[in-house]
Amino acid sequence: MSYAALQQPIPVSNRAFASLPSAVEGSLQRIGDMLQLIEQSVPITKRVVHAGDSVYQAGQEFECLYVVNAGFFKMVNLSSEGREQVVGLHLKGDWLGLDGMATSQYGCDAIAMDTGELWAIRYDDLLRASLRTPALLTALHQTMSRELVREQDSMLSMCTLSADARVAGFLRYWAEALAQRGLRTDQFTLRMTRAEIGNYLGMTLESVSRALSRLARGDVIRFSEKGRRDIHIPHVEALTAFMQRGSAATAAVALH
Repeated sequence: MSYAALQQPIPVSNRAFASLPSAVEGSLQRIGDMLQLIEQSVPITKRVVHAGDSVYQAGQEFECLYVVNAGFFKMVNLSSEGREQVVGLHLKGDWLGLDGMATSQYGCDAIAMDTGELWAIRYDDLLRASLRTPALLTALHQTMSRELVREQDSMLSMCTLSADARVAGFLRYWAEALAQRGLRTDQFTLRMTRAEIGNYLGMTLESVSRALSRLARGDVIRFSEKGRRDIHIPHVEALTAFMQRGSAATAAVALH
């Protein structure tokens, strides 16, 4: 997909989100306002990236924060055993590099998952601009708060949900994130392999594949003819129902 194509929003068409237009519009407005604020208030360097491109690497000296204007990015860390671990996923409006603020070094690798655009902001420029425009600092603090909530939700999911429910929750999160950015939610391409999804969710590749197959057999999701990375979700609320059933079953087993 070309960068120009990525810049064109696809209208949200999934009926599951039709009852929440204000929430979607609010997210779109927030992201748009933040990007406009940044562009008007602080010097930025725009960079087009392609799938597999490295934005920065763990241990590299921290100088810049990055804001996603288009595309999808993953954060990768090395486990104590030396295995790569996907620890974060980011879309338009997200900030990259926050982990470098505490130690002056980036704590993980940031890698592009497809064609996109990043805005690089020198941290010292951001601090100076924040003195003139306090709203910049507010935007940064709000971003950090959302990241904390996202990490807490992820940990809770891994501790309390079954494997199938975790995969359903991952797909629901992805669909909601796309909706909040005005992108299509009823059909999309997974930007991660099954191994990467399992890595991110704390599951094996085989467990992810079995969960996706069960979701497909239940008609909660459908695979496009073009390939098994192309997912069609007839009703996003069905993912929520699937998660709830899985959680109930897990709780029942635990009681016995």
